[in-house]
Amino acid sequence: MSIGGAMEMIIKLMSERNQHLLKFKEINEKELINFSEGNFENLEIFYQSRETILELVRSIDGMINNEAGKCDPRDPNFSDECRRSIIQSMDIKTQIVTEILSQDLQILAAIENEKSLIIKDLRQVQTTKKAFNSYQSKGQSSRVNEEA
Repeated sequence: MSIGGAMEMIIKLMSERNQHLLKFKEINEKELINFSEGNFENLEIFYQSRETILELVRSIDGMINNEAGKCDPRDPNFSDECRRSIIQSMDIKTQIVTEILSQDLQILAAIENEKSLIIKDLRQVQTTKKAFNSYQSKGQSSRVNEEA
């Protein structure tokens, strides 16, 4: 394959990778809405979907690296247009990844908040259970004393 063909393939693969990253971002956006409403029912599917997309992105990155190994950026056939396309695609990727990282911080905060609420609820249940058991056992010892 010629340098031009390899470069075209790299540009195509970079665009495809960015599309998958956008899909990843969209999934985050939708699930953040659910999390903000206290709905964590789809958490497992959410993480599976994200992992599937990340696997695709890793695979595409491997193909990009493979194609890049066939190219020499100093080659005169490596046009300014190709350079601009690659730089633009890399800038888009950086922007998307930055937004995803911001979303991930929000997701982690929402999960931590929900986890804290669950822990508080569990502690309250334990305290109530102890109080109930304490009350129940005092009531039984009074009956035993009365019967004696």
